[in-house]
Amino acid sequence: MMYPIQRNTDLPFEIQPEIRILRPSIHARRANLVVKFQDLYGFTVEGNVDDVNVLNEVREKVREQGRVWWAMEANKGANWYLHTYGSSSIALTSSLRFSVLVNAMTLKKLIRKGIPPSLRPKVWFSLSGAAKKKSTVPDSYYNDLTGAVSDKITPATKQIDHDLPRTFPGHPWLDTPEGHAAVRRVLVGYSFRDSDVGYCQGLNYVAAMLLLVMKTEEEAFWMLAVLLENVLVNDCYTDNLSGCHVDQRVFKDLLTKKCPRLSAHLETLGFDVSLVATEWFLCLFSKSLPSETTMRVWDVLFYEGAKVLFNVALAIFKMKEEELLVTYHVGDAIKIIQNTTHHLFDPDELLTIAFDKINFMTTNLSKQRKKQETVVMAELDQRLRRLNTTKLSVKS
Repeated sequence: MMYPIQRNTDLPFEIQPEIRILRPSIHARRANLVVKFQDLYGFTVEGNVDDVNVLNEVREKVREQGRVWWAMEANKGANWYLHTYGSSSIALTSSLRFSVLVNAMTLKKLIRKGIPPSLRPKVWFSLSGAAKKKSTVPDSYYNDLTGAVSDKITPATKQIDHDLPRTFPGHPWLDTPEGHAAVRRVLVGYSFRDSDVGYCQGLNYVAAMLLLVMKTEEEAFWMLAVLLENVLVNDCYTDNLSGCHVDQRVFKDLLTKKCPRLSAHLETLGFDVSLVATEWFLCLFSKSLPSETTMRVWDVLFYEGAKVLFNVALAIFKMKEEELLVTYHVGDAIKIIQNTTHHLFDPDELLTIAFDKINFMTTNLSKQRKKQETVVMAELDQRLRRLNTTKLSVKS
């Protein structure tokens, strides 16, 4: 499959041949029993026969999409998707500008329909900006960094070591000494690269998933770097999680605008959306959605940016709006949401709702964040003052 991960050497594997049809036993089909199977990334998935049928349909679409991507490569060249932006320093002819625009529009549609697993490492690394970021430092940067800090002990490394056994337990590679070591090197290395972030719980799941997708450990590190430094807002994973608190407030406002009846009903129940959405945003859905659906969300995330997280989160609530409207207890609402995410094997259903039925301007998102930042920072400052006052009282 895709493991073991090598630190710098490309792995000679292809995920594409492993996109096979799942065939439950006749007994399971007749009784509609829960069946277990392994997905493309090695995770054991539980579902009923209907879930398996959905996943088989999705895998057939993946094959079709793969043929489209390979045809584009044959027609336009291996790295055609890199030619979707014009250079500001060169006066482009009108025909070339049109070609660039067509490529960009085509690429956006293709990415929303999914990047083939075998092309995903290359496309992510190029389009996200990770390749460019890596090119600004010496080739030995990652090995030098991880070698220099491997024996250092900090609060971040202690928390990382504590979280490793809890990172996708039972996975055939991640839950092994070799898998733990790879995840640890990536996380510890980044904690020293950016001391403001250091390490935050949730990043262990993100780093682990990146290791399963990318060809090398070093590429996974740079994907994590571009994610935290460019794709997401820069305060999501700081000590006080200020960015995460802001995002939760923005999401709550968006839910009120897009699903006003549902938002009012949940507020009546005493259901705070952060009960489920905090994990979604910190783990980028990697703990909540099936891995193959998570990868489709990340395909768009690395190309279109953090707004995708809000689109997807809103879509999940929208999908179950009618069911949620007849709940009477917070626990029932949480159960519906969690059951939905765990069995969301059809990414097209999710992303169609996210982008066709729910959409909003990115500029509005930026304005909403700025509006909420002032409130959140004031609350965090007040909380810190109360904490310091309590500590002084205890000492005296």
